[in-house]
Amino acid sequence: MSNRIYNILFHTHTISGIIISALLYVIFFTGSIAFLRDEISAWEHNKPIEENYFNTIDFDKSLNKLKEEQNLYGRDITFSHRYFEREVNVSITASKDSTIIDQNRGRLSNYFFMDMESFEKKDYQSNYSLGEFFYRLHFFAQLNFFGRSGYLLSGLVAFFFLFAIITGVLVHWKKIISSFYTFRPGAKWKTIWTDAHVALGMIGLPYQFIFAVTGCYLMIGYMVMLPPVEKYLFPEEPGEMARILNLEEKVDDLEFTYNPIKKDFSVNHFAQRILQKWPDLKLSELKIGNYGDEHMYVKLTGSPGFDESLLAQAYQTYRIADGQLIAEKSINESTSYAKGTFHLLRRLHYGDYGGYGLKLIYLVLGFVTCFVILSGVYIWLVARDKKSVSKSKRNFNNWLVTIYTSVCLSLLPVTAIIFIVMKIFGESYVQDTGGLRKELIYQVFFWSWLVLSILFTIKHDNYFTNKTCLILGSFFGILVPVANGIMTGNWIWISLQKGYTQIFVVDIFWIMLSMTAFFVAFRLKRKNKPKIA
Repeated sequence: MSNRIYNILFHTHTISGIIISALLYVIFFTGSIAFLRDEISAWEHNKPIEENYFNTIDFDKSLNKLKEEQNLYGRDITFSHRYFEREVNVSITASKDSTIIDQNRGRLSNYFFMDMESFEKKDYQSNYSLGEFFYRLHFFAQLNFFGRSGYLLSGLVAFFFLFAIITGVLVHWKKIISSFYTFRPGAKWKTIWTDAHVALGMIGLPYQFIFAVTGCYLMIGYMVMLPPVEKYLFPEEPGEMARILNLEEKVDDLEFTYNPIKKDFSVNHFAQRILQKWPDLKLSELKIGNYGDEHMYVKLTGSPGFDESLLAQAYQTYRIADGQLIAEKSINESTSYAKGTFHLLRRLHYGDYGGYGLKLIYLVLGFVTCFVILSGVYIWLVARDKKSVSKSKRNFNNWLVTIYTSVCLSLLPVTAIIFIVMKIFGESYVQDTGGLRKELIYQVFFWSWLVLSILFTIKHDNYFTNKTCLILGSFFGILVPVANGIMTGNWIWISLQKGYTQIFVVDIFWIMLSMTAFFVAFRLKRKNKPKIA
């Protein structure tokens, strides 16, 4: 590689990394927390559930509860279990019976979350949780003031991150192996940061590459699937994009007849039939079409455990009137290339196919990537802290990194604080003020993040910011399981004894993270006095 090409790659790697560094840090930090999205929701609401929960639901009883509140005739009803929690997504379309006049009981569509044990219904805002908050923050959904601008921003960050990874590998290629085994803690700061950056970057390289590629695909691909883009590409063929990608299964839908069905039926019966054929199937969706009509049908969809197959999916569709099986896809049938690719990239991104062992690996590598991003910024700062650089530029660089450090590192204590606040005050806030959990999360998280960021920026001491954030994070973090034990009585040993795995995982996560943060803070020493800009 010529010196010119090397310099081009080196500078583009540096520039692309600096531009996206703060946003990328937020993505990986909140994304690491979001790996425990389902566990956090169960911990926050104190609602642990058993494995294969969707298989155990009494759908007949759920439908009876819905019929008490609204006329279901002629509607399509879908129960889906997107996340591993007790609330199930329920979607009800408008009735196909145009003779129904009472719109409140028959004609309007509806979408809500339903607790399948208490049958309590909540809309999206009422069901909002910390798990959902961190999941959406990691792709900037909160910034969707102008259409899907937050999604687009996260997709562009993922693209530039992929670019930074490729250029970084090319730049370090000749010495990448030898540099991996080199660490000089007694050397200059630039050398220390470079050694840590290269070594940890190498360890997390496959992980980072996977997330850069899948992040680009999911976010930018999602933007391509939006109605305005699809309408531009296929102006006379709505839904053609999904059909081309083969993301929608074609169901032998039966036309609505306006003739009510004259026999009793049980949806649970058909759920039992599919489970009898495939006992290891994990159901994830139940769709009931033309409810109460002669052409009423039920479609059950599920997949085997990820230890059996990563992409396989099966479904059965039954006609209710005569109980006949009218459509089926077996577990052993091959999946189309487009659909298989889509689901594979999702699985790789979510990391939900290998149990808690894989989640632990993803979590550790996620926080390692945060350190790689941080060390890259410090390399950039120290490399430009030279007498040959003008004082004004050095001051600007110092303030820039100070702001960056303050914004990024204050995420740790702020995250621990919001967990404590939601556990202690979440329910009472909703009951006493009539407000939404989402409002409380936004107010506490973003205001405390802003205040801490401003205070650390004014202090203008990166060593102080690092050490203080680690100490505050470990202090508040260890209080998270304490708050849970006081409010619910599910202390960590009790959760373990009762088999409340989800609650136990969140508590032990905060204990381990707090211990690690405290150890790092204890070992962190100031190498030299901070320079006053």
